[in-house]
Amino acid sequence: MSTPVPVSEPNVDRDRVIIFDTTLRDGEQCPGATLNVEEKLIIARQLAQLGVDVIEAGFAIASPGDFEAVYKIAETVGTADGPIICSLARAIKADIKAAAEAIKPAAHGRIHTFISTSDIHLEYQLRKSRPEVLAIASEMVAYAKSFCDDVEFSPMDATRTDPEYLYEVLEAAIAAGATTLNIPDTVGYSTPEEFGALIRGIKQNVRGIDRTIISVHGHNDLGLATANFLEAVKNGARQLECAINGIGERAGNTALEEIVMALHVRRQYFNPFLGRPVESVAPLTKIDTTQIHKTSRLVSKFTGMLVQANKAIVGANAFAHESGIHQDGILKNKLTYEIMDAQSIGLTENQLVLGKHSGRHAFGARLKELGFALTELELNSAFVRFKEVADKKKEITDWDLEALVNDEIRQAPSAYKLEHVQVSCGDRALPTATVTLFTPDGEELTDAAVGTGPVDAVYKAINRLVNVPNQLIEFSVQSVTAGIDALGEVTIRLSHEKAGVFSGHSANTDIIVASARAYINALNKLHYALQATAQRVDSKV
Repeated sequence: MSTPVPVSEPNVDRDRVIIFDTTLRDGEQCPGATLNVEEKLIIARQLAQLGVDVIEAGFAIASPGDFEAVYKIAETVGTADGPIICSLARAIKADIKAAAEAIKPAAHGRIHTFISTSDIHLEYQLRKSRPEVLAIASEMVAYAKSFCDDVEFSPMDATRTDPEYLYEVLEAAIAAGATTLNIPDTVGYSTPEEFGALIRGIKQNVRGIDRTIISVHGHNDLGLATANFLEAVKNGARQLECAINGIGERAGNTALEEIVMALHVRRQYFNPFLGRPVESVAPLTKIDTTQIHKTSRLVSKFTGMLVQANKAIVGANAFAHESGIHQDGILKNKLTYEIMDAQSIGLTENQLVLGKHSGRHAFGARLKELGFALTELELNSAFVRFKEVADKKKEITDWDLEALVNDEIRQAPSAYKLEHVQVSCGDRALPTATVTLFTPDGEELTDAAVGTGPVDAVYKAINRLVNVPNQLIEFSVQSVTAGIDALGEVTIRLSHEKAGVFSGHSANTDIIVASARAYINALNKLHYALQATAQRVDSKV
């Protein structure tokens, strides 16, 4: 029997809410949001700085890349004073063993195992009977317990499971050693009243439930995920599984920023449900809310999933006021139309922090203040980009620095390297682009193409050079700051019929250059995915 992974006591604080972040697992399952190991590690570090209690770092058995990501996060972020590092595992021995190996370096590790329990899943997906699933759940929780003291169990599609059978499965999981019981609204089917009643029923009918933490996981298919979670808290749930910006399968997961700020702004309403005095101002979670905005932008850039302008808490318009009546009220007293301060999520006014005469030391010091922990190589590379932009842009703001650094450190390994791009266009000219790049073999190639516009011409020229069939499915441009000299951030998504969907991102004062760099970034990710697929095929031959 393997040595159990050491963990902290997971069931101590019942008067607060545990935040379990699944951005790196369920969030990454969103089409096009694929992250490489280094990107996952950067996000995990930021999640730890944000103050999440548990990071679900991935699905270790899914691929060698997933295993490596979970292992590295456990090794570097799973420190003694850091978050619990968790890996998902189906109720299968191979999955559980892989999860246990992946989280082994963490000071506090958790195995999260699951199996479907609804009749529709049992009949059409598992093709198993209720007694069979009950036996599997009990056996696999016990197996996970042999590796790790902290075991979470999820009956998938719980909200469509017969309650009496659900109680029976949960009791078996508790008897087998589960310390957290997660109740998933897997398909986003439940309404707040129903979800609250389900949690209440579990509290009242499952023997041994007081020895565990009740957790909830939910999807936003009907736009009710946040409301469902708040109702679950009122009825006894003490762990909430959510993702930054609400990314995830289909319509996404419950958004971490929404649930955290709802509990923060309305804590006097929720205090009694957690056994606190109504007037208590103590936070209900351990989240550092001033890190929310930065974390949201980081995840958005790395996944290529843009945040809609009217998104609650982190959308561009969340603290914007155009109506004259609203503006008048805000000028007189912010509380007239704002229920929270923008600074409470880390959103501050742009500041002129550096210029073209600033040195590398000042540049590095400011990045540290902004929360970036760069290697010497990354700092040198980012400083070169900073100097390039500083020569073109008079005012360099914190947001500019954020965009530049994220762009520099998030680029995929350079299989293809963009050397030169030049375009010719106009209202009476044929848009033409000339592109020079280096191939993975180091060969320098140049070609030219015409298109419907300058970006189309650039992409056609790149495609002729790379010769990897793909389809551009999304192209978007956003300005980092106001002004004619603002950095433009380009995010693209392309699809490959066999490899899937890949995102690319770049920031530059020249939108055409940013567009070319973003496309090369996505093509590099596609290149390495195809390479990995070919290696797996070769290993099986």
